[in-house]
Amino acid sequence: MKNILKLLFIIIFIFSFLFYNITVFADDLNFENELETSSFQTEHSSTKENLKLNSRSCIVLDRTSKKILYGKNEFNKVKMASTTKIMTAIVVIEMDDLNKTIEVSKKAANTGGSRLGLRTGDKITIHDLLYGLMLCSGNDAAVALAECTAGSIPEFSNLMNDKATELGLLNSHFESPHGLDSDNHYTTAYELAKLSDYALKNKTFLQLVGTKNYTVTINGNPKNLSNTNELLGNLNGVYGIKTGFTNGANRCLVTSCKRGNMDIISVVLGADTKNFRTQDSVKLIEYAFSNFDYVDIKDIVNSKFEEWKSQNIETFSINKKSFNCNLDIGFSDLNNSIFPIRKDEKDNIQFTINVNRDFIAPINKGTVIGNIDVYTDSTDLISLPIYISDDIDKNTVFDYFYYFIKNFNTICSFR
Repeated sequence: MKNILKLLFIIIFIFSFLFYNITVFADDLNFENELETSSFQTEHSSTKENLKLNSRSCIVLDRTSKKILYGKNEFNKVKMASTTKIMTAIVVIEMDDLNKTIEVSKKAANTGGSRLGLRTGDKITIHDLLYGLMLCSGNDAAVALAECTAGSIPEFSNLMNDKATELGLLNSHFESPHGLDSDNHYTTAYELAKLSDYALKNKTFLQLVGTKNYTVTINGNPKNLSNTNELLGNLNGVYGIKTGFTNGANRCLVTSCKRGNMDIISVVLGADTKNFRTQDSVKLIEYAFSNFDYVDIKDIVNSKFEEWKSQNIETFSINKKSFNCNLDIGFSDLNNSIFPIRKDEKDNIQFTINVNRDFIAPINKGTVIGNIDVYTDSTDLISLPIYISDDIDKNTVFDYFYYFIKNFNTICSFR
């Protein structure tokens, strides 16, 4: 009897082990102990050097300025797991009628890993499939969406890559709508943050990823879903966006968080456990909000530039023209003049001005003659063009005659 029980225990152990290892996509499962939500508020660091992170690559991107507040291997190409579904969702939202009802194919229904729980022939709207995609990270929903949007996974992947090219994601490539491990399916932490920033500008997408619980309808029957994002509803300011896990990518989490007027995206890729990805995300978020403030640099730059002009304008020389040179800074090309600056550097914003000082008339209005670089000890903020703000015509015979009459006494005294 003891031998039978021992054999039964071994069989159960082997099957459990095999089941664990074939689960290559488990956003909806949890193999680690959950962090207590009260600990979310205490994970922070005052300095970049004190941030001890488990994740292989990560980033914090400021959404207002698009500046990187923190980065670790943020430009390395890595696997992205279910964070792929950020691209899947935005492609579908922009291309499909979300109210359309589709019939689930056998291929979609048989897709493994994390699932919405679709079966062959099920009827469901694209709208509800998107919730199944983004809340419970359904791979079956991903395939169903790809098929109804483009006809097949390869064709949908082409749409994803076209969108990546449109967004300037030069180090990202997509081979599936779900993100199962593949050598040619990759991104970087930086480009995933850029993609997320773009997607969050879409109101439908924003609502999707900010939903904690939702009820979809499959064949007329309700099914309750819960969001796999452990920070949503538990950490101050978090309003999205997506979890991820594969054996190759390890634990991944993209998080958007807004407090006051500061809006950021954190990305952690390649964490060893769910606890580590949570801790790393919280550390990055708290680091950003603890160490940075927004500063509108426009008034500061203008004041500095006016001071510089008063000291340097007479050093300009315009051949074949009486001196008359008005200069301005190209703020019109700037989407916004608000930048996140470390709190300990707010009073130490620095400037370098480089200009050409010798010209030959005529000179057209808007001619760029140099630039002003704005920076702190730790960050290059922006480089703005300096241009001539009025047309400068070449002197005519009348201009020379007028100059002679006006300065007659001075010219004669030199003789």
